[in-house]
Amino acid sequence: MQLNALVLFLASLAVMVAQALPMEKRGSGTAIHIKSEHEFCSYMPPRPGQDVASTENNAEAFCTNTNLAHGSKKFPNGFIRSAHFKRTSQYVQVTGRIDRSKYRLSSRDGGGQYDQKDLPHGTCNGWRYFVNLIEPDANVFCIRCCKESKYCNTGISSRGCERIVPGDYH
Repeated sequence: MQLNALVLFLASLAVMVAQALPMEKRGSGTAIHIKSEHEFCSYMPPRPGQDVASTENNAEAFCTNTNLAHGSKKFPNGFIRSAHFKRTSQYVQVTGRIDRSKYRLSSRDGGGQYDQKDLPHGTCNGWRYFVNLIEPDANVFCIRCCKESKYCNTGISSRGCERIVPGDYH
């Protein structure tokens, strides 16, 4: 009887500890938004100088205006050099150029892709599907929020922004 009570106590204690400890940052649940070329968010490495690909599971939201996503950070001054907005009935997107030096990203960093697979609790404009690349070596970025998964090409990140999210990169 005492053994059963001890097992029950230890199991209860394990549940309480698991609930008290923070979950892995993966999928922080950040709901980001794209409204225009002047009002949008993108996922980025949490700290300046970090490699993009190594932060695909713990990216943080950065926005032109922190009101666009709860807990977001503002893009560093001068980081976004150009931004071009496009809306269709199936998706919204922003494509453009960055200045990697403003966030100390490496010119040797080929970039990476943030999407609902790496950040499964994140949403973009209220939609579940999104694809977001930052390519420091090419000084480009792109983000697309989609109503359906077929409009967000998440399985081909090695092809880069211009192939995955066609748009204006000038």
